[in-house]
Amino acid sequence: MAILNLLIILFLRTAAAQNETMKLHRFSPVHVGVVLDLSTPLGKISNTSISMAMDDFYDIHDNYTTKLVLHTKDCQEDFVKAVAAATGLLGTSQVQAIIGPQKSEQAKFMSELVKKTQVPIISFSATSPSFTSISNPYFIRTTLNDSAQVAAIAAIIKAFGWRQAIPISDDTDYGRDILPYLFDALQQTGTHIPYHCLISLQATKDQIMEELFKLQTMQTRVFIIHMRVSVASRLLLLAKEAGMMDEGFVWIMTDGLTNLAESLSSSIIDSLQGAIGVKTYVPKSKKNESFAARWKKRFQQDHPDDTPAEMNNFALLAYDTVWALAIAAEKASVGKSDFITPYRDTKLPILESLEVSKNGPKLVEEILKCRFEGVTGKFKLINGQLQSSTFQIVNMVGTRERNLGFWDPKTGLSEQSKPKNGKTYSTLMTDLNQVVWPGESGSVPKGWDIPVSRKKLKILVPKSSFPEFVKVEKNASSNNTEVSGFSIEVFEAAVRNLPYALPLEYFAFESASGQNAGTYDDLIMQVYNHNYDGAVGDINIRENRLQYVDFTLPYTESGVYMIVPFKMVQKNIWIFLKPWSKDLWFGAIAFFLYTGFVVWVMEHKANPEFSGSRTHQLGTILHFSFSTMVYAHREHLENVLSKLVLIIWLFVVLILTSSYTASLASMLTVQKLEPSVTDFHQLIRNGDNVGTTNGSFLVDLLKKLTFDEKKVNEYNSVEEFSEALLKGSQNGGITAIFEGLPFVQLIIKQQCANFTVVGPIFKNQGLGFAFPIGSPLVHDISRALLKVVEGDEITNIENKWLVNQTSCQIQGNTISSNHLDFNSFGGLFLITGTVSTFALSIFVIIFIHKNWHKLRSIGAENNIWRRFATSFNCYNNSRNLTLSAKPPNREISLQA
Repeated sequence: MAILNLLIILFLRTAAAQNETMKLHRFSPVHVGVVLDLSTPLGKISNTSISMAMDDFYDIHDNYTTKLVLHTKDCQEDFVKAVAAATGLLGTSQVQAIIGPQKSEQAKFMSELVKKTQVPIISFSATSPSFTSISNPYFIRTTLNDSAQVAAIAAIIKAFGWRQAIPISDDTDYGRDILPYLFDALQQTGTHIPYHCLISLQATKDQIMEELFKLQTMQTRVFIIHMRVSVASRLLLLAKEAGMMDEGFVWIMTDGLTNLAESLSSSIIDSLQGAIGVKTYVPKSKKNESFAARWKKRFQQDHPDDTPAEMNNFALLAYDTVWALAIAAEKASVGKSDFITPYRDTKLPILESLEVSKNGPKLVEEILKCRFEGVTGKFKLINGQLQSSTFQIVNMVGTRERNLGFWDPKTGLSEQSKPKNGKTYSTLMTDLNQVVWPGESGSVPKGWDIPVSRKKLKILVPKSSFPEFVKVEKNASSNNTEVSGFSIEVFEAAVRNLPYALPLEYFAFESASGQNAGTYDDLIMQVYNHNYDGAVGDINIRENRLQYVDFTLPYTESGVYMIVPFKMVQKNIWIFLKPWSKDLWFGAIAFFLYTGFVVWVMEHKANPEFSGSRTHQLGTILHFSFSTMVYAHREHLENVLSKLVLIIWLFVVLILTSSYTASLASMLTVQKLEPSVTDFHQLIRNGDNVGTTNGSFLVDLLKKLTFDEKKVNEYNSVEEFSEALLKGSQNGGITAIFEGLPFVQLIIKQQCANFTVVGPIFKNQGLGFAFPIGSPLVHDISRALLKVVEGDEITNIENKWLVNQTSCQIQGNTISSNHLDFNSFGGLFLITGTVSTFALSIFVIIFIHKNWHKLRSIGAENNIWRRFATSFNCYNNSRNLTLSAKPPNREISLQA
């Protein structure tokens, strides 16, 4: 019986072997090279998928006339071995296509080889954006390049409000090539990149720890890690050891690392707790779910001694890559290898033995046209690679990744992979699920922290000429620097409004002698050079300083003003014209004449006093008009409409004359003061001395305005300013002070009896606090400042340091004027003009109604002037028209 069973088994095996031999004879072999690093997790995962793809494809497509014959080479993560494998496949094996390699630098070199030999190379994992099918048509990428994910990463950083981020990458083509795209995407969202960390593949533990310590000495706590698994594994373990995986830190993984995270060892997964990852989203389907179950069993069969791995996107892409190549090989009918004369190149001797494939162009064309439903979804290449699609955002919690949401180029962040129609682009944190951060924290990290090398922020303060703003004192007992003043209290009030504690330590910007160590620009450079974390004080926000630091929102009003002494206003013989402005004089005269004209029109025929010769009538109009100013008009009015016009006009005249009298009396009796200078160009022409604060930006500004450098003086206190301004230029002093508005207010409050303000001469942005470019404190302090400035706290601080320093009250920024202008009486002129025009209109309507039979014949006249003359004669010869207020026996109503 045993012998019978043995014979049956031998028979079946012989039949199967014959069947395979028949299949091989039926298929035309298409030799394909496979270049992988089989000792790596990605290499093992991809090799299993490639084997399954071969089995599945030809089980389904048993009618195909071509069949891929794979020649697999293990590079062992060695670049030289990868080059040798490629040349061996192209030379000895004469493969018609190459699948792989895994790494971008390997693919970059191989792509040059296949460009010469016209053999397509198809990579599902070489993601570097530095080389594409556009530059090399024989390089085909069946995955996304790394630049596709940078917008998703930038959207995440913006959503959580982080202002700084540090990329950490390995020192390879893969690690470096993404950086220009990442930097651009982050800058578009306003994210600053203070540093970029590069880790060599051969870096020792001490070298990696040295880089990590450097990161700890910086404020930024948001890290974007883009590295190979081999380097990333070492870095993450050491980062956890250094305490950089604790609460307050943020780690964002790019697609390559995220895809392999679940396949890493338990110790590395443990170090990734709370990290966020970005990876290409593959929609779930029955096809890939069935494939995943079969793949897991197959992987355990292929690698029984390895820890069970998790299938990832690279496994799916490798599977679809084989299918695409198999379909293209059949359509291109490349079953027979066809190579021509060896290509020789003296620059690259390695190419001398390689031949050129004639099937290559046809095979590339068919691969690019290939369309099918794969395990990753719809397989379609555009410009030789897969295009940007939806990215999935995950959170490493425990041993598994947890879904947070998705990012789409059109709709941004969303909890759903397919957002609702009409959804606008979003970078809102609320569009993602709750994140478990490093240290198992549920609070969103602020993205920065005080460096571990010190416990407090180093804040630099100037030695201000105005102690009311910044006062620096040395505590004799403790030798500590103590600061106070308006600017300091505003800053500390803003710090108290922050949602977190911010320990501070102040340092005075002074020399050994206790004087200022330089100008305010020098102070700014100290922050720029990272000698200090910020500068607080009476620092003006200037455009040239924004090249070196970022400023918070201004906490004072803006503007540059000029302080000058008063001078006595000299009276002259034409002072009686001063109470009214020119427009009021001309406007009043016009209304005087218009009112006289309206009254004349309505009284001319009915009232003998408005009749007579033309000269007499003109004189009557003028006399009547202007005599109303002093109520001395002698003409008696007959028409009711005329009397209505006169009543309104006399009311207007009453107000005009009263105002004129009051203003003129004030000018004649009150001693008036005015600024001694109102135009800074006058100072330049006269060669006068001017002054400003020591070290102020206004020194350079005045020089640019062509002030003589010798004429610009710098002072250190209000007392020095006052003394110099009282002396005047002729006595060795100055004629004017140029200062920003906050300082101007302080000087004037103490010297308002002697000086006044002219301006603003120029606009500026006011005072602000300076921090290094990209510092997250700028945003946080600015928001906190708004709470201070918009509340009562700023008023209390001003009262303490600025308002209550003197009882002297500011008289005004400029001398008030006693001139009355037309707008002052615009309402009155509108009323009298409307009433006069209304009365005249009624009179004209009555006239036309009474004389319509005569006026109708005038319309036949062609000349407009003749029409007017004829109409006037008609009016002049018509019956007397009046609306009289006299008793009936005197013919009140309408008289002939």
